[in-house]
Amino acid sequence: MVDLVVRSRRAVTPDGVRAAAVSVRSGKIVAVDEYAAEVPAVEDVDLGELALLPGLVDTHVHVNEPGRTEWEGFASATRAAAAGGVTAIVDMPLNSLPPTVSVEALEIKRKAAAGQIHVDVGFWGGAIPGNVADLPALHGAGVYGFKAFLADSGVPEFPPLNATQLAEALAAVEAQFVVHAEDPEHLHETASSAAYSDFLASRPPEAEHAAVATAIAAAREAGARVHILHLSAASALPLIAAARAEGVRVTAETCPHYLTLDAAEIPEGATEFKCCPPIRDSANRDRLWAALADGLITCVVSDHSPCTPDLKRQDTGDFAEAWGGIASVQLGLPVVWTAARERGHSLADVVTWMARRPADLAGLTAKGRLEVGADADLVAFDPDATFRVDPAELHHRNPVTPYAGKTLTGHVRTTWLRGQIVTGAEPRGRFLTREGS
Repeated sequence: MVDLVVRSRRAVTPDGVRAAAVSVRSGKIVAVDEYAAEVPAVEDVDLGELALLPGLVDTHVHVNEPGRTEWEGFASATRAAAAGGVTAIVDMPLNSLPPTVSVEALEIKRKAAAGQIHVDVGFWGGAIPGNVADLPALHGAGVYGFKAFLADSGVPEFPPLNATQLAEALAAVEAQFVVHAEDPEHLHETASSAAYSDFLASRPPEAEHAAVATAIAAAREAGARVHILHLSAASALPLIAAARAEGVRVTAETCPHYLTLDAAEIPEGATEFKCCPPIRDSANRDRLWAALADGLITCVVSDHSPCTPDLKRQDTGDFAEAWGGIASVQLGLPVVWTAARERGHSLADVVTWMARRPADLAGLTAKGRLEVGADADLVAFDPDATFRVDPAELHHRNPVTPYAGKTLTGHVRTTWLRGQIVTGAEPRGRFLTREGS
């Protein structure tokens, strides 16, 4: 007898999309059988033609609590994640107060989140000037690695590292480092402007090239693992390809907005589209898709980074002053699936990019896969249903979105976390800690 069996004629397993029955006991997947297998179960759910996916893993989420909870909090962010089919997030170390740059700060954040989380939550630590001695203990306390900025982060309490400081951090601890790769020498301040083109010109591709080169050089010297966050400039891809060919341990991600939006189509004053690095043109977008298809870009994550509407400067439409961040943890799956299917990609591709590989990046070996021994994090997904994005139906705290009014394909019907429904339910999430911590 198992607790739950979920059947689907389109289950996305590591072996491909097939008809299957997934059995769950004590929160774990204990069998993946044929669709019609006789399985004694307390509850038997037949999804029919609805797809069954593993829960997505989003390793790039800014929750902001405590300290800037009016921007976003654990309850609202994780409720949005569950509604979007995301069953595990890894929270970024900045925008909260204090930032997660010490063991004490990590404990403050865990205390703030306790009892509020609808999905499982892990944490990145932060590498900033002056805290290199804190990194080993913070890693030992369970963070999944360390985030560093090479340019201004936008908040004063999380300053950037220079090349020397990045090298020192990499040498201090054997851990995954994730890097915001823009070089301040190539960034330009702009006057107040409602024209997206002015903002785009202030953050040219060369800023990403230079910072990616810096990160690669540091990784090469230290033999460290470095992951390039939210890659926007496709012209930096050859640097990553060449480094990987020589054995440097460097990977890269991109985000739904870079894969689906086009700088030429952003209206004047539409500051909901502002993010750093910026959304670029359609030719750049096509190159990102090609790199994703051939594995040079390994995963797609949200970089969910909301703020209050006043900080988005929606009243003035001023790109120079607006906060840079796009909130999409609830919408990432349908946004990516809508574009992916138009380009001939499969649901299995999307699961690889948004579940399996982000889980692998953080070492979440029990997440992001429909296989025996994994957590029973499951998503009932209708890949053919369409819907129009209504901000009022979004669960993140300040539902500002560049996707408002867009028609998307693919609808999350139900999300299970370790075999229990978490869409529209009480918080059931747990804290994730790195194995061995």
